[in-house]
Amino acid sequence: MSAAPRDASNAERALDALAAGECGVISDIDGDPSIARRLMELGLVPGTDIEMIRRAPLGDPLEVRVRGVHLSLRRTEARHIHVAAR
Repeated sequence: MSAAPRDASNAERALDALAAGECGVISDIDGDPSIARRLMELGLVPGTDIEMIRRAPLGDPLEVRVRGVHLSLRRTEARHIHVAAR
């Protein structure tokens, strides 16, 4: 079986790889179950739209908008959130 070619614009990326102003849809949260649970309790669940607002000057933390709320996340936490292009 051959896999269908993937369009680069639809590729999944970790949330910390998004540039300011980019949007996507959360597709998966991986990593330690306690981290994944905390992120989901904050509203970061698969199928939810997310937008990267900005990064702190040294790259950590990141500010994102989810469900109309601005959240600050550590870069290490953002690496566990996989985002697909909208």
